[in-house]
Parts: sequence; structure tokens; C-alpha cells
Amino acid sequence: MVDILLLIAGIVLIIMGLLGCVLPVIPGPPLSYVGILLLHFTSWVDFSTSFLIIWLVVVIAVTVLDYVIPAWGTKKFGGSKWGVWGSILGLLVGLFAGGIGIFIGPFVGALVGELIYQKRKKNREGQAGMSGGQQFGKSMKAAFGAFIGLIFGIVLKLVVSGILAYSFFKEIILAIF
Repeated sequence: MVDILLLIAGIVLIIMGLLGCVLPVIPGPPLSYVGILLLHFTSWVDFSTSFLIIWLVVVIAVTVLDYVIPAWGTKKFGGSKWGVWGSILGLLVGLFAGGIGIFIGPFVGALVGELIYQKRKKNREGQAGMSGGQQFGKSMKAAFGAFIGLIFGIVLKLVVSGILAYSFFKEIILAIF
């Protein structure tokens, strides 16, 4: 009976983990990993210790990278520290704004951060800076980098959670047959 409860809870966590890769606030890969652990604690499946440790490290790394990658994308596309911090703040605010907020938050945050930076830079340099259109274009490029970083993070989480889901269901099928 305990094995069946662990199996059902594991299936729910695997599904929630996959959904959490694209839905805000739900930590996808960690939930998928806990689902694997629950299956491991049944009498039917015994994952190796190295498998569990390696995937724990991968899940932790992907979870941390999920918060870092949008900022990295901002920087890679020419953003300043203002844009990077704007991307991070936008992601945090976006988490509370619902599903669309997690996609728009880093983009808007990086855009606003870059626009503030460009405005301050122009004020420091006097009138000999970029025009408003150039400032906006540079800011949009940095914001686009934040969006690309976010999409890359989602794909990375989906790959990890997908592999864990595959391992989960493969072991169930092997245990049954």
C-alpha cells in the first residue's frame, strides 16, 4: 500500500515538475527530482546512489542557472549592469504577476534598466551621446537578450525534467514487465 502511495505521489510530482518548467513559481526540476526519490523509496525500483547524486547536482545547477541566465543574456546582448539588475528584478516581479509576468518581467526589467542607464549616461556626457532612438534600440537589444536567456532557461529545465520523467516511467515499466 505504501508503494502505491509513493508511486502516485511520484507521478503527481513528475507531472507538476514538467508543468513547473513553464509555469511561474512552481520549481519544475526540483519537483521532478523528488518524484524520482519517491519512486526510489518503493520496493520496486532502486536507483543507484551515483544516479541520485548526479541528478541532484544537475537539478541544483539548473535551478540556480534559471535565475542567472536571463541576466547573462542581457549582458551578452550589450546590456549594462543596470540592464542585468533590471532583468533580475523584472524576473522576481514577474513571478508574482502570473504566467505572462515571468516572460515579460525580465524583458521589461532589462529595458527599463537600460533606458535609465542610457539616460544617466547621456546626462553625464552632456548632449554628445546617443540619440533617443539609439538609446532605445540599444535598450531593446539588451531586453531581447533577457528574453532569449529566459527561453533558454525554460528549455534547459524542460530537458532536465523530461529526462527525469523518462527515467521515472522507464523504471515503472521495467518493474511491471
